[in-house]
Amino acid sequence: MDSSKQENALPQDQELELKLPHLLSTKTVRELYTQIVNEWDFLRKSACQTAAGRALWKHVIDDPLAEVLAGETYLRNLHEKIKKDRHNNARETSGVILAVRTLWFDSKIEAALDSFGGAAQVVLLGAGMDTRAYRLSCLKECDVFEVDFPEVLQVKAALLQVALESTENLRLMAKSLTRVATDIRENDWLEKLQLSGFVPEKNTIWVLEGIIYYLSHSQAMQVLKVVAEKCTLTHTVLLADFMNKASTTLSNSTFHFYSDWPDQLLPSLGFSHVKLSQIGDADAHFGLMHDPLNLFNKLRNLPRSVETHPDDGTPCCRLYLVQASGSPDQNNFLENHANVI
Repeated sequence: MDSSKQENALPQDQELELKLPHLLSTKTVRELYTQIVNEWDFLRKSACQTAAGRALWKHVIDDPLAEVLAGETYLRNLHEKIKKDRHNNARETSGVILAVRTLWFDSKIEAALDSFGGAAQVVLLGAGMDTRAYRLSCLKECDVFEVDFPEVLQVKAALLQVALESTENLRLMAKSLTRVATDIRENDWLEKLQLSGFVPEKNTIWVLEGIIYYLSHSQAMQVLKVVAEKCTLTHTVLLADFMNKASTTLSNSTFHFYSDWPDQLLPSLGFSHVKLSQIGDADAHFGLMHDPLNLFNKLRNLPRSVETHPDDGTPCCRLYLVQASGSPDQNNFLENHANVI
């Protein structure tokens, strides 16, 4: 088998017709998804698209709740794209970027918790249909906070209740889970988070997965600054994915915030350590990026300053996976060092 075919190899059942779980046909779930289809905007619906990616890449992501949270429409849409990609022997199978992104965040959360000694707060900003509190055993000593729109959290809670009542061996893995109904585009989201039990002085991992580019520049910077300020109080880790400017042109009406150099932006806000990865790098590979000629590997081999691909003139659309951290000890060291100089 050549590398491109190996990369696109999915479990055998993915080649057949999509097998939908019985729960999706129940009255309660159908009514909830009617609400999603009729009332949610693109940003809210993107949560279901992400869940569909986890569900259909289940050979690498263990998420038994993903199918119910994705819903029939989004499962069918992504399944059709995957079948088309397989038929065309595409070098990038639909959903692979969601799979790699999910696995990268999972691995970095676990590594950060190891560095903390296991106990911490984990704040999922724009949590959507995230299920980490139910599927990551590394969260067993963690207080998890899911922050999102009230209607998203309400529908999600209802879907999870149906799934948990109908499926054995599914339970909360985290020490605790608190849902915080608020819009991170507003200025009072941190206050609402603290009223829900978040303690600013406790070690915290902040997760911004698949969300920050939907915000305006001022909204995104406000969120990043709030998180960066916590570096002066406690050990703080930020995990986020950033689009570069070219990527936002994929949908002028949907994507707004971008950063071509987030590894320079975040230190300017107060983070002392920043590591940037691209899809296909050693820590953002997960055995899914074998083909050296796929889009992501071709981009990795170009300097980040290159805006259009020399082979075909297409924009270099990049997604950066970024881990940033800081702590009071590091900040004191930097201040003292600056004073000496």
